[in-house]
Amino acid sequence: MKHIILIMDGAGDKPLKKLGGKTPLQVAEKSNVDFLAEKGRCGLFKTIPDNFSTCSGVANLSILGYDPLKYFQGRGVLEAAAIGVPLEDTDVVFRCNTISITEDNRIKNHSAGHISSEEASVLIEYANKNLGNKGVIFYPGVSYRHILVLKGGYSPDVECFPPHDYVGRFYKELLVQPKNSEAVKTAELLNKITEESHTLFEKHPVNLKRREEGKDIANMLWFWSPGKRPAMKTFYERFGITGAVISAVDLIKGIGLYSGLDVIDVQGATGLYNTNYEGKAEACINALKTHDFVYVHVEAGDEASHERNVELKIKCIEDFDRRLVGNILKEVDIKNTVISILPDHYTPVETGAHSAEPIPFIICDPLLPPDRVRKFDEESCSAGIYGLLEGESFINYALRRF
Repeated sequence: MKHIILIMDGAGDKPLKKLGGKTPLQVAEKSNVDFLAEKGRCGLFKTIPDNFSTCSGVANLSILGYDPLKYFQGRGVLEAAAIGVPLEDTDVVFRCNTISITEDNRIKNHSAGHISSEEASVLIEYANKNLGNKGVIFYPGVSYRHILVLKGGYSPDVECFPPHDYVGRFYKELLVQPKNSEAVKTAELLNKITEESHTLFEKHPVNLKRREEGKDIANMLWFWSPGKRPAMKTFYERFGITGAVISAVDLIKGIGLYSGLDVIDVQGATGLYNTNYEGKAEACINALKTHDFVYVHVEAGDEASHERNVELKIKCIEDFDRRLVGNILKEVDIKNTVISILPDHYTPVETGAHSAEPIPFIICDPLLPPDRVRKFDEESCSAGIYGLLEGESFINYALRRF
């Protein structure tokens, strides 16, 4: 039996007045996903433990059956693995965003207008030259997503604020806070770099050009999700199966690497609404020829939610259905494949921030009779036969370990 898990990042939402009291999942045209709901079994899954970060790293670890309370060591360290950053056990790693700050010192957006990787790389190299040293090292990533590694006596015990959750807020209200006396040095350093980056980047040629073109500028570095390198058992050690992960997002690639999954890159996969859905579908189909399990992650809907763009979110759901799921169903033997579909977490359009509600899911197992659910959405799946799952329950059902 083969196994596929398809992640529509951030698709969960709350009823919207603009949609007549329905959610984006309820109004989107998604015949392929609904077909799997009709043929499979549904339920809700609590991917975010109580009083825990609503980060995608937490949610995707939960989906794969890794307890976030034990294994989540920060988003930055997972993304560092994906881009090949060498880490020592004592290193402290942060996600480092290039963000846009308004003239009155508010966070305009978390992505510097989805700055290109090429432009951002120039700024990160500039930061290394002017703000870095042997113990403070910046690594460029994709678009606005980068890495900071601190070496030599720094602490991960600081409170940080994900910029996508605080758009419109004064940045000075959201500077890094130490959780204990050992972390004071770390917080002071990060806040110093944040302030200095604002001055340093404001008149950089990359930003001068972006401003002339009417684009948002990347005029600040923002640090969040600290942690150290985790130690995780691989999927093969846990389940005795081989697997692969397909994603445009370094966070997901990093989780895949730590869990022993092969990372498959797809040309044109962007993490945005213009991602290469067809390429991901083809990569999934090909990966099933040599692997038992494939994990396909699509970021687009989450980014649309962060932009508070409900029309774009609906389009992303429909593209996921038609261009990814539809193409996979054309080629995969559904009589010999368990196909699961779910968001990793809610990202309500009204707030633009992740939230912790249990997410809807489908597990279409050809060896099990379907339940009575006929549509894939938050309300319909709440009536599914699986009820509310937590912990390792979902991955055990998805991989037929019951």
